[in-house]
Amino acid sequence: MKMSVILGITHMTFGVILGVFNHLHFKNICSIYLVFIPELVFMVSLFGYLMFMIIYKWLAYSAANSNLAPSILIHFINMFVMQSNDNAQLYTGQKGFQMFLVVIALLSVPILLFGKPGYLYWRHHGGRSFGTYRKGYTLVRRGSEEEVSLLRAHEMEQGENHSNHSGQPDGTDQEFNFGDVFMHQAIHTIEYCLGCVSNTASYLRLWALSLAHAQLSEVLWGMVLHLGLRMDNDFGSLLLFPVFGIFAVLTVAVLLVMEGLSAFLHALRLHWVEFQNKFYMGNGYKFSPFSFKLLTRNCDDFA
Repeated sequence: MKMSVILGITHMTFGVILGVFNHLHFKNICSIYLVFIPELVFMVSLFGYLMFMIIYKWLAYSAANSNLAPSILIHFINMFVMQSNDNAQLYTGQKGFQMFLVVIALLSVPILLFGKPGYLYWRHHGGRSFGTYRKGYTLVRRGSEEEVSLLRAHEMEQGENHSNHSGQPDGTDQEFNFGDVFMHQAIHTIEYCLGCVSNTASYLRLWALSLAHAQLSEVLWGMVLHLGLRMDNDFGSLLLFPVFGIFAVLTVAVLLVMEGLSAFLHALRLHWVEFQNKFYMGNGYKFSPFSFKLLTRNCDDFA
């Protein structure tokens, strides 16, 4: 069970880190500071600490004194209610460190919720005068790709074509709806914070698969092959051959084929839902395959 939690937290953290490459590709620097970093801080402060407690308990306690080891689940619950038992601490200063991590995780939530919408609102209304300089007697405004992506972030998230943006001048006023941007960010924040809890619990399916595989192996051994090995007469020796054939067929059909297919489907689901929702948005630019007809049409338009 603990190993499945460690694999799940590591998998989801890797998915959050992959999201930074999307922000770098679209030169959306504000999303790195106002979306990526708060998400990573929230994940590491709570669930990364849970993984730390699991590994620390493995190293600090052995089989000889395992009965003295405190419950990690109780410690993790007490972390949120800010309570602790001083007689059953994993390490010195655990209570203060856990309170610090909870405060850091809670502070990252409003940054994730209000940071990007507030920054886009400021850039669209109050920050447009920045980034200008005077060249001779003409005031020239710097239209960087980062600024254009920031002002039109809500349109890009709706999957509009990039060609529509590139064909417009940098100084064209774009309609900015703060309510839509804020609502989109609020839904993303709620889904991410609640999803971290539900997705971590969803990785326990790996533990359930291991338990099911162990029980099926024990059933096949105890109720099939062990019957032939338990007989010590000549009839038992003759019975061992068909029993082993049945055991081999059931092992391949049940343990290898059915269990392997079940594990594959569960792993595919974990990749699709728990892992990809940390960085994959499902939006972007509509794919346009290469076509000579489309190429000649564009040339005629330019002509």
